[in-house]
Amino acid sequence: METLKTSQVFKLPIHLHSHYQNWLIQRFHQKKGTHVVTLNAEMAMLAEKDTKVAEVIREADLVIPDGAGIVLYLRLKGQKQQRTPGIELAQSLLMELGKQGTSCPICFYGGKPGVAEEAAKIWQKKIPNISIFTNHGYLNPEEQIQWANTIQGKQPKLILVGLGVPRQEYWIRENFHLNPQALWIGVGGSFDIWAGVKNRAPSWLRDNYLEWLYRLYQEPWRWRRMLVLPQFLLRAILIK
Repeated sequence: METLKTSQVFKLPIHLHSHYQNWLIQRFHQKKGTHVVTLNAEMAMLAEKDTKVAEVIREADLVIPDGAGIVLYLRLKGQKQQRTPGIELAQSLLMELGKQGTSCPICFYGGKPGVAEEAAKIWQKKIPNISIFTNHGYLNPEEQIQWANTIQGKQPKLILVGLGVPRQEYWIRENFHLNPQALWIGVGGSFDIWAGVKNRAPSWLRDNYLEWLYRLYQEPWRWRRMLVLPQFLLRAILIK
């Protein structure tokens, strides 16, 4: 198994690789459970204030540069690393599992009622070889227990969790024992995009690291959260 090179962003680990998908597929075949964290500037700044968030990131098996700010920080340190959005990594894994003709179940968990289910239907039309079971992210305590039993019983090998940061990271860590051989990935609002509830930023914005601006356009209520971006950039420059 290839050993990943590790760098740091504000004392948080970040793993450097040109093809995270290939590394994860190897883990998949070797039945090595993997918790993937998709790190962006907002999450890094949250970890500065919340030791529990920092702890989850440090304990993850793979931390990828999801945000433009993380890639910029690495470049300031002289490390060239391509940005890998969590949604794109998840899509590539779904496609790869479909190519391999695997019939193992896949789990979509999170989002508003009906969203993950619709996202699953769309993916299953694209890739008939995969089987997806879903649940929304608004379960009460009793439903949470039933859902945990379902996951443990079905033993999915890929579990995509869209509960938002840091709730999805906490949930993965707390429930990893249900299937310690699976790939677990926090995918934020990916289900909304796959289901057509929201649109992803145009490619020219993504290519120029401005996806956050399009997200702010779609969700103006996020403006307070976006204030951490200039704070992150300033800190990155000062501690270069």
